[in-house]
Amino acid sequence: MEKPEFIKRDGVIAEQKYVEWLTDIKSRYRKSQIKAAVKVNSTLLEFYWTLGRDIVALQADSKWGRGFFNQLSLDMKTEFPEETGFSVTNLKYIKRWYQFYYEEVIIRQQVVDEIRQQVSDEKSQQVVDLLEMPQNFGLVPWGQHIMIITKCKTVSEALFYINNIAEEGWSRSRLEHELESNLYGHQGSAITNFSRTLPQPQSELAQEILKDSYNFGFLDIKAKHDEKDLQEALEKNITRFLLELGKGFAYVGRQMELRMDEETSFFPDLIFYHIPQKRYVIIELKAVKFAPEFAGKLNFYVTAADKLLKGDGDNPSVGLIICRTAKKTIVEWSLQDIQKPLGVATYQIEQIVERTVKEFTLKKSQT
Repeated sequence: MEKPEFIKRDGVIAEQKYVEWLTDIKSRYRKSQIKAAVKVNSTLLEFYWTLGRDIVALQADSKWGRGFFNQLSLDMKTEFPEETGFSVTNLKYIKRWYQFYYEEVIIRQQVVDEIRQQVSDEKSQQVVDLLEMPQNFGLVPWGQHIMIITKCKTVSEALFYINNIAEEGWSRSRLEHELESNLYGHQGSAITNFSRTLPQPQSELAQEILKDSYNFGFLDIKAKHDEKDLQEALEKNITRFLLELGKGFAYVGRQMELRMDEETSFFPDLIFYHIPQKRYVIIELKAVKFAPEFAGKLNFYVTAADKLLKGDGDNPSVGLIICRTAKKTIVEWSLQDIQKPLGVATYQIEQIVERTVKEFTLKKSQT
């Protein structure tokens, strides 16, 4: 932790280039204030992006010493006393934000060494200028940008969350939940037979809408529960369940009767429709570990959905088994000869486990 200190102007950075640059960024910030009345977030982020780009291009903190951020913060606060975005902490985040994306782009282009060794500072500035802020970054609040760069390990992962925020308007709490549950890592990772049962590119698209694990921590359900308990809890929390499934899902119904004749009926657990992909998704819930016979029953339900629900223009229906645990080899063997597109995933109820442990600890301490 840095020690408290007064920021003095004794020994202030007096280099002409710094003074000229400071004058320039003050001018740019005033311009951003004028535009902010119309595009507050996007305009401010564009300014932050160019400021971060300047700091990285000039290698400012190493060029002007360890007091650079303190000095810049003081200068900008003096000029804009009512603004809150020029704290030392936020200025460091601005640099980190730009550098997070810039470094991976440069690494991918495999030119970082050539830039350092073969071109001048002026030329380096021109290369850095090539990296402009993507348009949809302006649709994401600054606080969420900070959360993303501090939690994500790669640019691909960060862009995944940015695109979801831009398209769906995720709140800060929603983003925090998805980051903690590692939505990026789980999305599209369910074990399926899609590559064999669906043509390209449908197989890849269908794969993308399934996770390998679902977080049911939002459910108020006892630790020992059966399929009926799970179905009822999810139906009561259908909005949260839809959020956990991901974008594009619409709820059709639970335990819809599939009547084969006057004496024979079946009841699929849950039926959804994925609007962007125009396909029905049949979900079977199992509060136990995966068993091969589950696949046969779901295959039957997906066949029924294709024959009875699928309309003109709809794509083939898919099935998903969400169970307590599943061994990969058993799942793969079970799906090998199935003719309908099926997938298998697991679910977690982490919050309930944590709450049970806390309750047990509390009771133990009271005895």
